[in-house]
Amino acid sequence: MASKPVIPQNDNVAHALAGAGGGILSMVLTYPLITLSTRAQVESKRAETAFLSAVRQIVAREGVAGLYAGLDSAVFGISVTNFVYYYWYEWTRGSFEARPGRASKKLTAVEAMVAGALAGSATVILTNPIWVVNTRMTTRSKDDDKTAEKPPSTLGTLMALLRDEGPQALFRGVVPALVLVINPILQYTLFEQLKNAYERRRKRNVTAAVAFFLGAIGKLFATSITYPYITVKSQMHVADDGERRDGMTAAIRRVVKEEGYAGLYKGIGPKVTQSVLTAAFLFAFKDVLYEQTVKLRGAVARKALKA
Repeated sequence: MASKPVIPQNDNVAHALAGAGGGILSMVLTYPLITLSTRAQVESKRAETAFLSAVRQIVAREGVAGLYAGLDSAVFGISVTNFVYYYWYEWTRGSFEARPGRASKKLTAVEAMVAGALAGSATVILTNPIWVVNTRMTTRSKDDDKTAEKPPSTLGTLMALLRDEGPQALFRGVVPALVLVINPILQYTLFEQLKNAYERRRKRNVTAAVAFFLGAIGKLFATSITYPYITVKSQMHVADDGERRDGMTAAIRRVVKEEGYAGLYKGIGPKVTQSVLTAAFLFAFKDVLYEQTVKLRGAVARKALKA
Protein backbone atom coordinates (compact mmCIF):
# COMPACT_ATOMS: atom_id res chain seq x y z
CA MET A 1 0.00 0.00 0.00
CA ALA A 2 1.36 3.39 -0.99
CA SER A 3 2.37 5.65 1.86
CA LYS A 4 0.60 8.95 2.40
CA PRO A 5 2.46 11.81 0.69
CA VAL A 6 4.25 14.21 2.99
CA ILE A 7 2.54 17.59 3.18
CA PRO A 8 4.99 20.51 3.37
CA GLN A 9 4.73 22.54 6.59
CA ASN A 10 6.29 25.81 5.44
CA ASP A 11 3.53 27.31 3.27
CA ASN A 12 2.54 30.45 5.19
CA VAL A 13 -0.41 31.35 2.93
CA ALA A 14 -1.83 27.82 3.06
CA HIS A 15 -1.59 27.85 6.88
CA ALA A 16 -3.27 31.28 6.96
CA LEU A 17 -6.12 30.17 4.66
CA ALA A 18 -6.61 26.96 6.64
CA GLY A 19 -6.67 28.90 9.91
CA ALA A 20 -9.22 31.35 8.50
CA GLY A 21 -11.42 28.54 7.20
CA GLY A 22 -11.21 26.59 10.44
CA GLY A 23 -12.00 29.74 12.42
CA ILE A 24 -15.11 30.45 10.34
CA LEU A 25 -16.46 26.91 10.73
CA SER A 26 -15.83 26.83 14.49
CA MET A 27 -17.27 30.34 14.95
CA VAL A 28 -20.53 29.48 13.21
CA LEU A 29 -20.91 26.30 15.28
CA THR A 30 -20.42 28.03 18.65
CA TYR A 31 -21.66 31.61 18.11
CA PRO A 32 -24.73 31.51 20.43
CA LEU A 33 -22.34 30.87 23.34
CA ILE A 34 -20.35 33.98 22.33
CA THR A 35 -23.55 36.06 22.42
CA LEU A 36 -24.48 34.80 25.89
CA SER A 37 -20.97 35.33 27.27
CA THR A 38 -20.51 38.83 25.81
CA ARG A 39 -23.86 40.05 27.10
CA ALA A 40 -23.09 38.64 30.55
CA GLN A 41 -19.73 40.45 30.58
CA VAL A 42 -21.24 43.90 29.92
CA GLU A 43 -24.48 43.74 31.92
CA SER A 44 -24.69 44.95 35.51
CA LYS A 45 -24.58 42.49 38.38
CA ARG A 46 -28.26 42.95 39.19
CA ALA A 47 -29.16 42.09 35.60
CA GLU A 48 -27.30 38.78 35.64
CA THR A 49 -29.30 35.72 34.61
CA ALA A 50 -28.64 32.02 34.60
CA PHE A 51 -27.55 30.34 31.38
CA LEU A 52 -30.87 28.78 30.35
CA SER A 53 -32.84 31.83 31.51
CA ALA A 54 -30.59 34.06 29.38
CA VAL A 55 -31.25 31.87 26.34
CA ARG A 56 -35.02 32.00 26.91
CA GLN A 57 -34.99 35.76 27.43
CA ILE A 58 -33.04 36.45 24.24
CA VAL A 59 -35.22 34.11 22.17
CA ALA A 60 -38.45 35.55 23.63
CA ARG A 61 -37.35 39.16 23.11
CA GLU A 62 -35.46 38.88 19.83
CA GLY A 63 -36.18 35.47 18.38
CA VAL A 64 -33.60 32.81 17.63
CA ALA A 65 -31.84 35.38 15.43
CA GLY A 66 -30.92 37.24 18.63
CA LEU A 67 -28.47 34.45 19.49
CA TYR A 68 -26.67 35.23 16.22
CA ALA A 69 -26.56 39.04 16.51
CA GLY A 70 -23.37 40.29 14.87
CA LEU A 71 -22.52 36.93 13.28
CA ASP A 72 -21.56 38.53 9.94
CA SER A 73 -18.99 40.83 11.55
CA ALA A 74 -17.74 37.96 13.73
CA VAL A 75 -17.22 35.69 10.72
CA PHE A 76 -15.36 38.47 8.91
CA GLY A 77 -13.39 39.23 12.07
CA ILE A 78 -12.34 35.65 12.77
CA SER A 79 -11.33 35.07 9.15
CA VAL A 80 -9.07 38.15 9.16
CA THR A 81 -7.83 37.46 12.70
CA ASN A 82 -6.87 33.86 11.99
CA PHE A 83 -5.40 34.64 8.57
CA VAL A 84 -3.11 37.33 10.02
CA TYR A 85 -2.25 35.29 13.12
CA TYR A 86 -1.36 32.08 11.32
CA TYR A 87 0.54 33.86 8.56
CA TRP A 88 2.83 35.66 11.02
CA TYR A 89 3.05 32.67 13.37
CA GLU A 90 4.17 30.37 10.56
CA TRP A 91 6.54 33.02 9.17
CA THR A 92 8.18 33.41 12.59
CA ARG A 93 8.20 29.65 13.08
CA GLY A 94 9.89 29.16 9.70
CA SER A 95 12.53 31.74 10.63
CA PHE A 96 13.37 29.84 13.81
CA GLU A 97 13.44 26.47 12.05
CA ALA A 98 15.73 27.80 9.28
CA ARG A 99 18.45 28.84 11.71
CA PRO A 100 21.61 26.76 11.14
CA GLY A 101 22.83 24.33 13.75
CA ARG A 102 19.43 23.49 15.25
CA ALA A 103 19.28 20.11 16.97
CA SER A 104 15.55 19.76 16.25
CA LYS A 105 13.04 21.15 13.79
CA LYS A 106 10.44 21.40 16.56
CA LEU A 107 9.94 24.76 18.29
CA THR A 108 11.00 25.04 21.89
CA ALA A 109 8.52 26.46 24.40
CA VAL A 110 10.30 29.86 24.36
CA GLU A 111 10.34 29.99 20.55
CA ALA A 112 6.64 29.11 20.41
CA MET A 113 5.89 31.92 22.89
CA VAL A 114 7.92 34.47 20.87
CA ALA A 115 6.17 33.42 17.66
CA GLY A 116 2.80 33.69 19.39
CA ALA A 117 3.60 37.13 20.84
CA LEU A 118 4.62 38.59 17.46
CA ALA A 119 1.66 37.09 15.63
CA GLY A 120 -0.80 38.04 18.37
CA SER A 121 0.34 41.66 18.59
CA ALA A 122 0.07 42.16 14.82
CA THR A 123 -3.38 40.59 14.87
CA VAL A 124 -4.69 42.79 17.69
CA ILE A 125 -3.61 46.04 16.05
CA LEU A 126 -5.13 45.11 12.69
CA THR A 127 -8.41 43.58 13.88
CA ASN A 128 -9.44 45.49 17.05
CA PRO A 129 -11.87 47.74 15.08
CA ILE A 130 -13.69 44.67 13.76
CA TRP A 131 -14.24 43.31 17.27
CA VAL A 132 -15.41 46.67 18.63
CA VAL A 133 -18.14 46.72 15.96
CA ASN A 134 -18.99 43.07 16.63
CA THR A 135 -19.31 43.65 20.40
CA ARG A 136 -21.62 46.62 19.80
CA MET A 137 -23.83 44.46 17.56
CA THR A 138 -23.79 41.46 19.89
CA THR A 139 -24.82 43.47 22.97
CA ARG A 140 -27.55 45.50 21.25
CA SER A 141 -31.07 44.22 21.78
CA LYS A 142 -34.15 45.03 19.78
CA ASP A 143 -35.17 47.48 22.52
CA ASP A 144 -32.27 49.65 21.38
CA ASP A 145 -33.66 49.81 17.85
CA LYS A 146 -37.37 50.56 18.38
CA THR A 147 -37.27 53.52 16.01
CA ALA A 148 -35.57 51.53 13.24
CA GLU A 149 -37.35 49.23 10.79
CA LYS A 150 -34.54 46.69 11.18
CA PRO A 151 -31.34 46.48 13.25
CA PRO A 152 -28.37 48.33 11.69
CA SER A 153 -26.01 46.29 9.55
CA THR A 154 -22.32 45.87 10.28
CA LEU A 155 -21.53 48.81 7.99
CA GLY A 156 -24.31 50.88 9.57
CA THR A 157 -22.95 50.17 13.05
CA LEU A 158 -19.44 51.14 11.93
CA MET A 159 -20.60 54.41 10.34
CA ALA A 160 -22.69 55.32 13.42
CA LEU A 161 -19.70 54.61 15.66
CA LEU A 162 -17.42 56.85 13.57
CA ARG A 163 -20.04 59.59 13.39
CA ASP A 164 -20.94 59.63 17.09
CA GLU A 165 -17.63 58.79 18.77
CA GLY A 166 -14.86 59.28 16.22
CA PRO A 167 -12.16 56.93 14.87
CA GLN A 168 -10.56 56.53 18.30
CA ALA A 169 -13.59 54.49 19.39
CA LEU A 170 -12.44 51.69 17.08
CA PHE A 171 -9.39 51.15 19.28
CA ARG A 172 -11.17 50.99 22.63
CA GLY A 173 -10.02 47.98 24.60
CA VAL A 174 -6.79 47.64 22.59
CA VAL A 175 -4.64 47.64 25.77
CA PRO A 176 -6.41 44.67 27.41
CA ALA A 177 -6.51 43.06 23.96
CA LEU A 178 -2.71 43.34 23.76
CA VAL A 179 -2.47 41.88 27.27
CA LEU A 180 -4.72 39.08 26.00
CA VAL A 181 -2.06 38.18 23.43
CA ILE A 182 -0.91 35.94 26.27
CA ASN A 183 -4.07 33.85 25.69
CA PRO A 184 -3.04 32.41 22.31
CA ILE A 185 0.58 32.29 23.49
CA LEU A 186 -0.44 30.01 26.36
CA GLN A 187 -2.86 28.11 24.14
CA TYR A 188 -0.55 27.45 21.20
CA THR A 189 2.55 26.86 23.33
CA LEU A 190 0.75 24.21 25.38
CA PHE A 191 -0.76 22.74 22.19
CA GLU A 192 2.63 22.57 20.45
CA GLN A 193 4.33 20.96 23.44
CA LEU A 194 1.53 18.40 23.88
CA LYS A 195 1.55 17.72 20.13
CA ASN A 196 5.34 17.25 20.09
CA ALA A 197 5.14 14.92 23.11
CA TYR A 198 2.39 12.88 21.45
CA GLU A 199 4.33 12.57 18.18
CA ARG A 200 7.53 11.55 19.98
CA ARG A 201 5.68 8.94 22.01
CA ARG A 202 3.53 7.51 19.20
CA LYS A 203 6.03 8.01 16.35
CA ARG A 204 3.32 9.46 14.09
CA ASN A 205 1.55 12.75 13.39
CA VAL A 206 -1.50 13.77 15.39
CA THR A 207 -4.91 12.94 13.94
CA ALA A 208 -7.81 15.39 13.73
CA ALA A 209 -9.41 13.75 16.78
CA VAL A 210 -6.23 14.11 18.86
CA ALA A 211 -5.79 17.71 17.69
CA PHE A 212 -9.40 18.37 18.82
CA PHE A 213 -8.65 17.28 22.38
CA LEU A 214 -5.21 18.91 22.58
CA GLY A 215 -6.68 22.18 21.30
CA ALA A 216 -9.43 21.98 23.92
CA ILE A 217 -6.91 21.49 26.72
CA GLY A 218 -4.80 24.44 25.55
CA LYS A 219 -7.75 26.80 25.27
CA LEU A 220 -9.26 25.77 28.61
CA PHE A 221 -5.96 26.56 30.32
CA ALA A 222 -5.46 29.90 28.54
CA THR A 223 -9.02 31.24 28.89
CA SER A 224 -9.33 30.33 32.57
CA ILE A 225 -6.22 32.42 33.35
CA THR A 226 -7.00 35.46 31.17
CA TYR A 227 -10.78 35.76 31.60
CA PRO A 228 -10.81 38.97 33.74
CA TYR A 229 -9.10 40.83 30.90
CA ILE A 230 -11.66 39.45 28.43
CA THR A 231 -14.44 40.92 30.62
CA VAL A 232 -12.75 44.33 30.82
CA LYS A 233 -12.10 44.37 27.05
CA SER A 234 -15.79 43.72 26.29
CA GLN A 235 -16.89 46.49 28.67
CA MET A 236 -14.48 48.97 27.07
CA HIS A 237 -15.78 48.05 23.60
CA VAL A 238 -19.33 49.10 24.48
CA ALA A 239 -18.46 52.18 26.57
CA ASP A 240 -19.83 55.46 25.20
CA ASP A 241 -17.85 58.70 25.28
CA GLY A 242 -19.40 59.72 28.60
CA GLU A 243 -19.13 56.45 30.48
CA ARG A 244 -16.56 53.92 31.63
CA ARG A 245 -13.62 55.68 30.03
CA ASP A 246 -11.24 54.42 32.70
CA GLY A 247 -8.11 52.52 31.77
CA MET A 248 -7.55 48.82 32.14
CA THR A 249 -6.33 48.82 35.75
CA ALA A 250 -9.01 51.30 36.81
CA ALA A 251 -11.66 49.24 35.02
CA ILE A 252 -10.63 46.11 36.92
CA ARG A 253 -10.72 48.01 40.22
CA ARG A 254 -14.17 49.44 39.40
CA VAL A 255 -15.60 46.00 38.63
CA VAL A 256 -14.15 44.55 41.85
CA LYS A 257 -15.50 47.50 43.90
CA GLU A 258 -19.00 47.37 42.38
CA GLU A 259 -19.46 43.62 41.96
CA GLY A 260 -16.67 41.86 43.82
CA TYR A 261 -14.10 39.57 42.24
CA ALA A 262 -16.93 37.44 40.85
CA GLY A 263 -17.75 40.36 38.53
CA LEU A 264 -14.51 39.71 36.63
CA TYR A 265 -15.78 36.24 35.78
CA LYS A 266 -19.27 37.05 34.54
CA GLY A 267 -20.27 34.77 31.68
CA ILE A 268 -17.26 32.50 32.18
CA GLY A 269 -19.37 29.33 31.83
CA PRO A 270 -20.55 29.89 28.24
CA LYS A 271 -17.25 31.63 27.35
CA VAL A 272 -15.04 28.74 28.45
CA THR A 273 -17.39 26.26 26.78
CA GLN A 274 -17.39 28.30 23.56
CA SER A 275 -13.62 28.94 23.62
CA VAL A 276 -12.77 25.30 24.25
CA LEU A 277 -15.14 24.04 21.54
CA THR A 278 -13.99 26.72 19.08
CA ALA A 279 -10.32 25.91 19.63
CA ALA A 280 -10.98 22.18 19.47
CA PHE A 281 -12.91 22.47 16.20
CA LEU A 282 -10.31 24.91 14.82
CA PHE A 283 -7.38 22.55 15.41
CA ALA A 284 -9.39 19.59 14.11
CA PHE A 285 -10.42 21.47 10.93
CA LYS A 286 -7.16 23.33 10.32
CA ASP A 287 -4.87 20.41 9.48
CA VAL A 288 -7.46 18.92 7.13
CA LEU A 289 -8.04 22.29 5.44
CA TYR A 290 -4.27 22.87 5.22
CA GLU A 291 -3.74 19.60 3.37
CA GLN A 292 -6.61 20.34 0.99
CA THR A 293 -5.35 23.90 0.39
CA VAL A 294 -1.84 22.67 -0.46
CA LYS A 295 -3.25 20.01 -2.79
CA LEU A 296 -5.60 22.49 -4.48
CA ARG A 297 -2.83 25.05 -5.02
CA GLY A 298 -0.59 22.30 -6.42
CA ALA A 299 -3.30 21.20 -8.84
CA VAL A 300 -3.88 24.78 -9.99
CA ALA A 301 -0.12 25.27 -10.50
CA ARG A 302 0.13 22.09 -12.54
CA LYS A 303 -2.79 23.15 -14.73
CA ALA A 304 -1.17 26.54 -15.26
CA LEU A 305 2.08 24.89 -16.40
CA LYS A 306 0.23 22.67 -18.85
CA ALA A 307 -1.73 25.58 -20.32
